[in-house]
Amino acid sequence: MKEKLDSSSPTGILEDYFRSSGSESTSSGEPKPPAFWHGIFKLVRSKSSKPVSKLHPRSVLNLSKRLSNSMRESLHLHFGFDSNVGSFNSPWKNFTLRDLQAATNYFSHENLIGKGGYAEVYRGCLKNGQVVAIKTLTRGKLEENIGDFLLELGIMAHVNHPNTAKLIGYGIQGLKEKLEWDIRYKIAIGTAKGLRYLHQGCQRRIIHRDIKAANILLTEDFEPQICDFGLAKWLPKQWTHHIVSKFEGTFGYLPPEYLSHGIVDEKTDVFAFGVLLLELVTGRRALDYSQQSLVLWAKPLLKKNNVREVVDPFITNYNSRQMNLVLLSASLCIQHSSIRRPCMSQVVQILSGDLSYVRGTRKIQIPFLRKAFREELMRAEQPRLRDVLLEHL
Repeated sequence: MKEKLDSSSPTGILEDYFRSSGSESTSSGEPKPPAFWHGIFKLVRSKSSKPVSKLHPRSVLNLSKRLSNSMRESLHLHFGFDSNVGSFNSPWKNFTLRDLQAATNYFSHENLIGKGGYAEVYRGCLKNGQVVAIKTLTRGKLEENIGDFLLELGIMAHVNHPNTAKLIGYGIQGLKEKLEWDIRYKIAIGTAKGLRYLHQGCQRRIIHRDIKAANILLTEDFEPQICDFGLAKWLPKQWTHHIVSKFEGTFGYLPPEYLSHGIVDEKTDVFAFGVLLLELVTGRRALDYSQQSLVLWAKPLLKKNNVREVVDPFITNYNSRQMNLVLLSASLCIQHSSIRRPCMSQVVQILSGDLSYVRGTRKIQIPFLRKAFREELMRAEQPRLRDVLLEHL
């Protein structure tokens, strides 16, 4: 007897995709790294638009509440750091995110004076006029970053010479700057509407070709804006697609037909948008530091209905129906066959709660639909549509 599943959970959300690309499956038994943003959707509260890739400061080390006991002891013994309250008992100044943003003009490229494999150095000017160098940790695992951070602080704390840099302070980014679910949901809908405009609202169809987290700007009120049209293509009305010979784009967001045949059309952006939705839900990159695909990582977990493992642990409260709508949209957008992916106007409808697209087609047989939206689909106003639904439920 099959185990009864929660009707509100997205069981088998990508089952259709799994069947068409089962050979791509990867094990879900691998340990999940900490789901920090590390470069996508980092929180910035400014009046000007900033890339999503700068939504929280690259200049500040994220310290997790999941620190190991050894790390906690190291922080306390060496620097008097209380990991429970997130503060140092030291003579150095604790700079806030706003301080560092103001000093570097939001870590603008013009102020970048040095760059390495795991860190960047920016020129900054404090409120008192003091010119400083601000080193930012941009890569690496959490505990490795903490260890390197402590080691460098320990060395610099004992350096005092006119010809050596002097440490005057530090900045630590806690967990409070993570994007709440309502903001992520707003980003999803707004970006979908922007793509719908490019595909259907312009005089000539525009294929962006590089939809990714770093190419979404956020205004002060977190309204998303699509940017960077360097790879964009016009698509004449009479053309179904482009064939490109030069490989361009960002790995992790590229659909199978582009990788295999160089085919570019609206469904290229639709696939990338599906990956973006997974990023919003999981808090992970499209490709992690080990080059593992987010899509391939998420598929087996979603197939097993292991949603708890998929959803970003920093999302403590969320609207379950909104989450279901986003997961449904993502599953449709990243289907292996481009023909089976919806257009962006249909994605906007789904994200907004309008399921008329999935009601009106026999091709969609995703178990998630039957589990999460069964009652809603049963209330279809048109008897003909209701009969079609009953046939597949």
